[in-house]
Amino acid sequence: VSKQMLEQVLRELQPLCTAEQQFIEKFFQLSQDPANLQVLELATGPVPLPILLLTCFVLFLRLEEPTTRLLSEIFSCLEPELRGFLDVCNKVHPFGCLQVLVTLNDSVFEMWGFSSALPSSFLNAVLGNMLLLAKSSFNKYIGTLCKDIEEAKIPSKMKGGILPSVSRFEEFVDFSEEVFRTARRRGELDKAHLQLAGSVFSSINSLSSANLKVNTDMVMMENFHHIHCFLCQKKIHCLEGKKREAKQRYSEHMEKYVIKYLGQPLEKLNNFFEGVKARVAQGVKEEEVSFQLAYSKQELRKVIEKYPGKEVKRALETLYRKIHKYLSPEENLLPVVWHAMEQEFIRQYQEFEDLIQRCYAGSGIAMDFTMEDLLSYFNSITLSH
Repeated sequence: VSKQMLEQVLRELQPLCTAEQQFIEKFFQLSQDPANLQVLELATGPVPLPILLLTCFVLFLRLEEPTTRLLSEIFSCLEPELRGFLDVCNKVHPFGCLQVLVTLNDSVFEMWGFSSALPSSFLNAVLGNMLLLAKSSFNKYIGTLCKDIEEAKIPSKMKGGILPSVSRFEEFVDFSEEVFRTARRRGELDKAHLQLAGSVFSSINSLSSANLKVNTDMVMMENFHHIHCFLCQKKIHCLEGKKREAKQRYSEHMEKYVIKYLGQPLEKLNNFFEGVKARVAQGVKEEEVSFQLAYSKQELRKVIEKYPGKEVKRALETLYRKIHKYLSPEENLLPVVWHAMEQEFIRQYQEFEDLIQRCYAGSGIAMDFTMEDLLSYFNSITLSH
């Protein structure tokens, strides 16, 4: 509504101010060269005092940009009233400054083209000042919004899902893209998009130091994934770099999330083989690792006995339920994360098998479950849910 009112005000101002300007220039002959101008052609007799005063006044005005000065006097309340009106428009809607900026931008652009015969149009000058004011208000709003996003406190009881700062960013982008859809210029908007995207990324990064009750990498993964999908949908040219960055960050945090949680189903087995790899890295020959007391064949059998096939499957089922509980259903990342976990689990299994073959060759030691068993565990869990 405020946008339509502002457009109506500007439409009605243009003919009024243009007509007044043309009248003044014609009546006082201000558009002519003062050197060749005869202000008044007096037929006979002495010059009356009022006419003489008017003549002096007009000549004075010519030396001081007369048209602008006269119109400034006639429309002295125009600029203050417009300032007040724009202030009201800015406050009517949370993003009112966007509508004001676009409306003024387009109106000034059209008016300057329309009134090319009047390059020093008084209305052009007034609207130019209003446009500068609108840009200043817009920039201040963006600065405040960026600060709010960056300094927003994370709810201590947050259980995951999309952050309020991400939702605010998307709300702004949705609204602004609609408002600027037919705008002639969008330089200010592109700059604002980049500023806000930077603030949102910063707010997500700050989660790494937040004391969340859920896995931080999971929340960061979901939010970067959400932004990536949103930007893919919007196809905003200036945010292509941010879209690629969001995809990269989403992938990084999913990898961290998967690896951190996958250590749990086979935690002791994983710790044992991490120790084996550390000894080899320190220079111990592979065939001599089993002579290390903490990594003997007997110790390896003890660890393997803790992970019979049934227990591994049960642990994976528990892990699936836990992931299902905390991942946001809106993002639909469960199938992606679960598949990534399956791939990582297979990689770990193959690594363990390889280390047994290299460091415990001929011992006959093997894990209680095979690769085929492992694939069937994941498949049955996926189908049962």
